[in-house]
Amino acid sequence: DVQLVESGGGSVYAGGSLRLSCAVSGASVTSMCMGWFRQASGKDREALAQIFRSPLRAQSVKDRFTLSRDSAKNTLDLQMDSLKPEDSAIYYCAARPGRSCGALAPGSFDTWGQGTQVTVS
Repeated sequence: DVQLVESGGGSVYAGGSLRLSCAVSGASVTSMCMGWFRQASGKDREALAQIFRSPLRAQSVKDRFTLSRDSAKNTLDLQMDSLKPEDSAIYYCAARPGRSCGALAPGSFDTWGQGTQVTVS
């Protein structure tokens, strides 16, 4: 089974940066569609970015967040720059084992990590 473990969350001031990492076990990070999502308190889960052959980012974060894969470490990373208080949320990594990407939406993914908290003040 594919397992995902996020890391890199924390507290930063507005304008700062964080780099989240999702460690993948049970499959290669390049063998399936993977994505990042977030969920703020009291809000629906929001899609941020996904990648299989090429990355796709949501318009809301396109200018500030960068998605990348490290095949050697088997991780999916999310570089977040120019952070704003409204970026505060729990950030989740997700996967579609053995499949390419569909719509950039939570319902397209069936394997999830436990999440990592990001707080911007």
